[in-house]
Amino acid sequence: MADSQEKQRKTLEERDQMSDLERLRHSTAHVLATAIAKLWPDAQFAAGPPVENGFYYDVDLEHRITPDDFDAIEGEMKKIVKENQVFEKEIVSRAEALKMAQSGRLAALGDRDTPSVFKIDLLEEIPEDEEISLYKNGDFWDLCAGPHVGRTGNCKAFKVMSVASAFYKGDASNPQLQRVYGTAFKNRTLLTEHLERLEEAKLRDHRKLGKDLDLFHIDEAVGQGLVLWKPNGAVIRQELQNFIGEHLVRQGYSQVFTPHIGKLDLYRTSGHFPYYADSQFPPVIEKESMKALADEGCGCGELSNKLESGEVDGFLLKPMNCPHHIKIFQSNHHSYRDLPVRLAEFGTVYRWEQSGELGGMTRVRGFTQDDAHIFCTEDQVKDEILGCLELVKIVLGTLGMDDYRVRVGLRDPDSSKYVGDPAKWDKAESALREAATTLGTDFAEEPGEAAFYGPKIDFVVKDVIGREWQLGTVQVDYNLPERFGLEYIGSDNSPHRPVMIHRAPFGSMERFVGVLIEHFAGKFPTWLAPEQVRILPISEKFVDDAQAVYDQLREDGIRVKVDSADEKVGAKIRLAQLDRIPYMLIIGAKEQELNQVSVRHRDRGDEGALSVVDFREKVVAEIASRSL
Repeated sequence: MADSQEKQRKTLEERDQMSDLERLRHSTAHVLATAIAKLWPDAQFAAGPPVENGFYYDVDLEHRITPDDFDAIEGEMKKIVKENQVFEKEIVSRAEALKMAQSGRLAALGDRDTPSVFKIDLLEEIPEDEEISLYKNGDFWDLCAGPHVGRTGNCKAFKVMSVASAFYKGDASNPQLQRVYGTAFKNRTLLTEHLERLEEAKLRDHRKLGKDLDLFHIDEAVGQGLVLWKPNGAVIRQELQNFIGEHLVRQGYSQVFTPHIGKLDLYRTSGHFPYYADSQFPPVIEKESMKALADEGCGCGELSNKLESGEVDGFLLKPMNCPHHIKIFQSNHHSYRDLPVRLAEFGTVYRWEQSGELGGMTRVRGFTQDDAHIFCTEDQVKDEILGCLELVKIVLGTLGMDDYRVRVGLRDPDSSKYVGDPAKWDKAESALREAATTLGTDFAEEPGEAAFYGPKIDFVVKDVIGREWQLGTVQVDYNLPERFGLEYIGSDNSPHRPVMIHRAPFGSMERFVGVLIEHFAGKFPTWLAPEQVRILPISEKFVDDAQAVYDQLREDGIRVKVDSADEKVGAKIRLAQLDRIPYMLIIGAKEQELNQVSVRHRDRGDEGALSVVDFREKVVAEIASRSL
């Protein structure tokens, strides 16, 4: 399915800022529509914008387009490209454009018996003071503000990728259209490289590998977007938690635990309810209150209004951990000598995502954050941010995720979604800018990317095949302490307001592990691998020797199994390779005699024979160093 919400129509200024690649892709979308119009003249077209990695065009068509049609569509597109048609722009009056749309001429190859219904609707959206422009290539006319490349001959390197369903303008009350996706590049080489990356992405897909390696399961009986961590996946998650836990101790954090639910008033105070109402599960109403409301004949709409206004209380599956941590801080009196107070929790939160937006572990409805909140004085903000950034860099560096960019999310001065004193926002944004300069890498400031309560630094990581993922985040918040009336007693014996810092180096554990699965293609470094060593006796005669080695490795805490199946050792090696086991130990007559094991590595192949003692030392050291 397509995204639940469509982006708003681009302004002419935004269109003028299209990159050369976006212009090419937008032009290729017109070539796609022209080809579809040639094949199916009754096609009604909506919008056809460039998007990340390509373009699409929405079409209403009685014929159901399938991948079997892609060759025919591409064949027509190639003819249009070969004809090298000029993209001609024509400015027309609103009345002229409407007349063409009513005659069915827009987004078509000629007049038709039916009007161009979507173009009529889109025409009405164009502001009165904006010029109306049409673009023509060959016999195909379209309502379009552009811009385009010069000729269809520039659109040679293209590929029709997929087809999906999409509601017109992203509204489920509107007609459901067919969204045909394609991609285009400047030349064939770049297109081929892109398609190769996509094939590699399929091989690395965490949903497939998660099933193959028995890491997690999502069951319809439990619910979409709710991850069941299986034993193998739980090992990876626990190892990551142990890893960061060591640094939490080093940096002076205190571990806390909070419930999965809280009263609505808590989230009214924080601003999460009703501000985030669209991305929250519905509130839970107390039985007695629900019965009383039902007896009064209270309808759903009235109940929703009462919940929003605070006339009715209830509970909410927590969308954020911060209000709970605030209440832990607030439960004690604090002196300036107590600060900073650093509270950490692997806290599970719940967000309502549309079913069409869910995807494996990377987009879910319930997820656990490696969350922490720091309560500090203004003088301590800079050092605390630096400590948070150090933690994110340690996490990414240890996992070999060194290719990242830094985004400083600021408030949009024209938006009303941000809460709090502008002067305090200025302080928070200044502190983050200053901290970002210490990272030794370029960073970009992006207005409108701040949380509603404060600015943030995000780490956007590029994986081994070039995809970007927003992972670690650090946020400075002057507003929630104000909303909750947090205080500490300063050196002047007067109450002062602390500053709050939110940070999550992993972000969501589900999302992070999903990304890791694809980053490593399931070949986890030894310290993370659910099964680190597999012992392969070459026949039943050597199973006891394998068991003895197993017992020794287990003493060192190594995760190890014995493959005692009645199979040839070659078949056992192939299975271990498919299971992405880092080390395989082969035991036969020679190894039994010399008290050795033949070592085989998943990637490096045969590494020769070692004594059991030497292998134990080698693997224990590799695990302890968390090497890649």
